Amino acid sequence: MQLFNQPTLLTADKYASDVVKKIRSARKRILIVATVLRDDGPNSHAIVEALCEASDRGVETIVYIDTFTYLEPKGFALRSSKRQPARTIQAMKLERRLKQHCITFHWLGRKTIGLLVGRTHSKWTVIDDVVYTFGGVNLDHSSFTNVDYIFRLKNALLADVIAKEQEHIYSLDCSGGAARSHSYAISDQSITLFDGGLIGDSIIYRRACDLAQKADKIILVSQYCPTGRLAHILKKKPSVLYFNHWRHASSLNRFLITLGMFTARHDTLYTRDAYLHAKFIIFTMPDGQKVAITGSHNFMFGSGAMGTREIALETTDHHIIRQLESFLHRHVV
Repeated sequence: MQLFNQPTLLTADKYASDVVKKIRSARKRILIVATVLRDDGPNSHAIVEALCEASDRGVETIVYIDTFTYLEPKGFALRSSKRQPARTIQAMKLERRLKQHCITFHWLGRKTIGLLVGRTHSKWTVIDDVVYTFGGVNLDHSSFTNVDYIFRLKNALLADVIAKEQEHIYSLDCSGGAARSHSYAISDQSITLFDGGLIGDSIIYRRACDLAQKADKIILVSQYCPTGRLAHILKKKPSVLYFNHWRHASSLNRFLITLGMFTARHDTLYTRDAYLHAKFIIFTMPDGQKVAITGSHNFMFGSGAMGTREIALETTDHHIIRQLESFLHRHVV
């Protein structure tokens, strides 16, 4: 069974313009899940405008965004209950605007405890039967300037699978619940992996560890230094790691990268100035076959330990892997 009709890797900036065109031509449905949505730049503003216009002409538009959009790490534990930070005010204005245009909008994670526990880190946009996913791009100005990508796929089966997953996330989030991680085979070559938010349970991280254990060679690209069991395996294998150095990160990200590098004892080969936000691993197996995992997961043990919802694709599809390798050489190395 053929999985995709010519899957295309889109860099963050290309995704921004492409998704607006698709939203403007949508006929039946638009479904979005992301960690961040802000109307704070020309690209994100164009997306918000297109969503409002689509809903006005009768397209079912459902948008679920994590509350991380308006949480500010510096003030999360210290701010007065009487004073709302600017980011919160902007987020509430955006929510009102979307709802004024009859868009179904919901903040994910309002019942979580703490800044990092129970976040929804999955990213996807479904427009009719076109799916943008298996990458790391959020929907705000800074995300569209990062070194990042997302895949555009036209596949009705995958679109329906993700639509059901989005309904499930909403139901669980309303009750403060979580689901076990799970997978969905959509071809002989590719499997969609979902982390459902259950603390300590990450099928994406487990698969990365299992494949790394078997591989002869590993190339990892991530925002952060890998940690936990995966980091230990990578120490014993011929591996090449590209992640941001802590000097090029800010606030919370600087802390997480520093902690990862200190505990895992890994160094990075990434030396470019632009912030790296892409997330994939390419494993070369003993028989020469290549397997890739690409998606929203940063390959840190803590993602599963803290019950983060994630999505990824595990694939042996040569067309997809070649695009990841091309992205690596053009934008990372």
